[in-house]
Amino acid sequence: MSFLEHLDELRSRLFRVAIVFVVLLAVCWFLSDRILAFLMKPIREHLLGGGDIIFISITEPFMVYMKASAIAALFLSAPYILWQFWGFVAPGLYKKERRAGALFIVAGTIFFVAGGAFGYYVALPTTARWLITLGSQFKAQLTLQSAFDFESRMLLGAGLVFEMPIVILVLSRFGIVTPGFLMRHFRIAIMVIAISAAVITPSGDALTMTIFALPMIALYLIGVGFAWLATRSAADKPASS
Repeated sequence: MSFLEHLDELRSRLFRVAIVFVVLLAVCWFLSDRILAFLMKPIREHLLGGGDIIFISITEPFMVYMKASAIAALFLSAPYILWQFWGFVAPGLYKKERRAGALFIVAGTIFFVAGGAFGYYVALPTTARWLITLGSQFKAQLTLQSAFDFESRMLLGAGLVFEMPIVILVLSRFGIVTPGFLMRHFRIAIMVIAISAAVITPSGDALTMTIFALPMIALYLIGVGFAWLATRSAADKPASS
């Protein structure tokens, strides 16, 4: 296809993704009270001395409920988003590689959900407990917007970070990176990971950065393994493919 045809296909796929996302957003809106209660639990259970989560703007609850519904819709629509992405890049792959579409979608979804779970069950409770304990001599009155922004940034950041092995796999299939290149620049990768952890974490404290940085290093090494498998598969492919 020509460049303009590629752009038209990309627009079409983005439009489909938007439709699916909006439909799921509408469904999640009817469950937004339960979704928000679930999302706020790791912060609520660590509030000390009768602290509470309040709102100070009349539109604050509506906006937070909408954002909570959007986060839930994003996680639910992850398989479809990955499917559309795969459909866009698949024509540039060999026939044997295109058969790995289901594996790409399943693995990408699992990594994204695993990242969200890591943020919710590990990173968020640990960080919230530590930060709130620092102010134990005061009574906490967190605004709903600030508490939700803190949590949503960690959940989405963790979900995206856990996609690192999949991103490395795709880059290696297109010959952009190789296992040797990734390992030779491992020190630079560590520095980039540290900077990324500082950007992702809302508070920017050393504890939260470490909680994010350690899994990112492990995910980078997993990505190197994926790149090695992809390179080996390409090397074993017959020249007539």
